[in-house]
Amino acid sequence: MRGARAPRGQRQHSGGMGTLGRPRVILLTYVLFALELTCLFMRFSIMPYLTRQLGLDSVAFGYLQTAFGVLQLLGGPVFGRLRCPAFVALVAHLVAPPLSSPFIPSSTKGATGSRCPPGGTQASVFDLKAISRVLLQPGVLPVFLVKVVSGFPSGLFMVMFSIISMDFFQLDAAQAGYLTSFFGVLQMVIQGLVIGRLSSHFSEGALLRASTLVFIVVGLAMALMSNVFHFCLLMPGLVFGLCALNVVTDSMLTKAVSASDTGTMLGLCASVQPLTRTLGPTVGGLLYRSFGVPVFGHVQFATNILVLLVLWRQPLPQKTDKVW
Repeated sequence: MRGARAPRGQRQHSGGMGTLGRPRVILLTYVLFALELTCLFMRFSIMPYLTRQLGLDSVAFGYLQTAFGVLQLLGGPVFGRLRCPAFVALVAHLVAPPLSSPFIPSSTKGATGSRCPPGGTQASVFDLKAISRVLLQPGVLPVFLVKVVSGFPSGLFMVMFSIISMDFFQLDAAQAGYLTSFFGVLQMVIQGLVIGRLSSHFSEGALLRASTLVFIVVGLAMALMSNVFHFCLLMPGLVFGLCALNVVTDSMLTKAVSASDTGTMLGLCASVQPLTRTLGPTVGGLLYRSFGVPVFGHVQFATNILVLLVLWRQPLPQKTDKVW
């Protein structure tokens, strides 16, 4: 309507970006996220070689990764002895907050409704009933279960990848680092360019089924691979499946809930990776020791066959909005 003023929450949101503007704030967010992941993978790269020097086998390494996943899931900071990579990670984390804090808006969403009903009390952050209410909203629980179940086999393989690269592929620390860097570049290209373009031509349901189908093919190839060259050939498909699954399901889930529940939904989506890092290392270590690398391909193939059958029979909520 002509002459109408924007809601107060929206005015605060637009003014909270500072002088940088939205594009530069997004760029800063990508830079900080890249810095975070760089430091994290520095630790991942050296940990298997350090644990091997300390005399730990793959199962013990899985227990160690499980402990990391539990701590990540609970959000508790853990500080160990400083090694060069850990020291660099510490410095980077000290630099990141002063860079980002001036540009964090006071309100990130112009929600018109109240977060609690009139006359009611504000729900606790740890209110399991509130979390259950969000999951039981129409169209939420099936998509969330697909997100967890379809991506879990790949998560098993990825949490054991450092051990697999050392034992199965016979790579040294530098070569494993190059392979991890290649994985990161693929993820950047596919998630930044490919998924966005596909989302403008295909529905979210179609992309979700495509990611599951790709997981099936990758699982079969993973069961048959015998060297690092074979893994490099199947890596683009693996990265595409992971990126498409995460981006599409996050988009579908946040659209399915109200504005006041978006934060809760994003928190639930973010908890999937720590959950995988909690259960995956122990389960993956036992599977790897008992059956070898092909078992990860077999599990991924069988699991996503079942997920694809469910997706084909159950209609998914269709949205005309782009994924991102």
